[in-house]
Amino acid sequence: MRPIINSILDSDMYKFTMQQAVLELFPNENVSYRFKNRGKQRFNVRFLELLKEQIDYMSQLALTHYEYSWIKGNIPFFKPMYLEYLRNYRFNPNEVECYLCDNDLVVNIQGSWHSTILWEVPLMAMISELYFKTMDTEWAGDMETVMDNQTSLAYEKHGRLIAARCTYADFSTRRRRSFANQENFLRIVSSSKDIYFVGTSNVFFAMQFGLKPIGTMAHEWFMGNSVLEGLRHANYRALDNWIRVYGADLGIALTDTYGSEAFFANFNKRLARDYDGVRHDSGDPLEFADKVINHYNKLGINPRTKVIIFSDGLNVDKAIEIKEYCEGKIQCSFGIGTHFSNDFEGSPALNMVIKLWDVNGVPVVKLSDNPIKVMGDPDAVAVAKWTFFDEPLLAINRV
Repeated sequence: MRPIINSILDSDMYKFTMQQAVLELFPNENVSYRFKNRGKQRFNVRFLELLKEQIDYMSQLALTHYEYSWIKGNIPFFKPMYLEYLRNYRFNPNEVECYLCDNDLVVNIQGSWHSTILWEVPLMAMISELYFKTMDTEWAGDMETVMDNQTSLAYEKHGRLIAARCTYADFSTRRRRSFANQENFLRIVSSSKDIYFVGTSNVFFAMQFGLKPIGTMAHEWFMGNSVLEGLRHANYRALDNWIRVYGADLGIALTDTYGSEAFFANFNKRLARDYDGVRHDSGDPLEFADKVINHYNKLGINPRTKVIIFSDGLNVDKAIEIKEYCEGKIQCSFGIGTHFSNDFEGSPALNMVIKLWDVNGVPVVKLSDNPIKVMGDPDAVAVAKWTFFDEPLLAINRV
């Protein structure tokens, strides 16, 4: 089978922005990541063999001269030192371990933080594409008809979002059905040149279609800072450190690593003024909008000068509902993923994540505003819940 990933840039923007920040502030830390399959799909030996083959292919990737020049000319907040690092970067397959356990997939990644940070997104894209090429294949049928249907869906979704004046971006790399399906969607929506479609998280496709690459930080930035800077105020330290690296650029703060209440407790007036807005990734979006608006009002900041980026399992209907709710109260935008590049009736997308597991051997956790998304070592989760929610350690239900 040919390589699924053919460019280092076929990944999400926030992996590169975080890699630069890690290199600048935490260049000597070692970490591990773990894969979690939240769905019911299972895997087989043939799938595992092909996945290992794809992982080995990754070592052949290198930033091309054209890619280097494009990044240098289009992403001004990447510093010369980082561009040189990225030009010399190579994936190391020895950092990745994968095997089957009761037909479920186990993937562990281990190594220096600045090196391993780029594995997450291409690994998930490979896992998804391989699954739908080898395990769930009935959806494919006549591929010409399939792609025609996907094209029609893309036009319909884009048209409805534009009609509702929903500002949106494509966030679909990690769980796409295939490279070709994401490419097809982006070719269609980018050709409209409509102001409400603002870009994609995928840096390669941003380069290919002349789009803005979109992304700031992910949960792992806060999780890593929780070990290196302290757990209780990890949100504050992570946001403050981000400003140290990027200043006024990339000013969207992720809110739910330890629950939104803990975030708002640390999101003081200085940070609220410095950041352009916040990103919602778990919990009820309308309740969250009210919390954000109330928080800005309490700080004496006009919410209408700020923005919420909604990115939690969205589809067109949800985005339009949220847009109508926020109208006249606060600006909003949408990062939509699986719904764009892996929407096939009767063939559900994989529900999977790869999350940071420890830093220098110290466990990290993600609590979220949705209990289903909690991830981490059970004892570390118990400590975090005691730290942020005052839950007695002995009364914690292990997750």
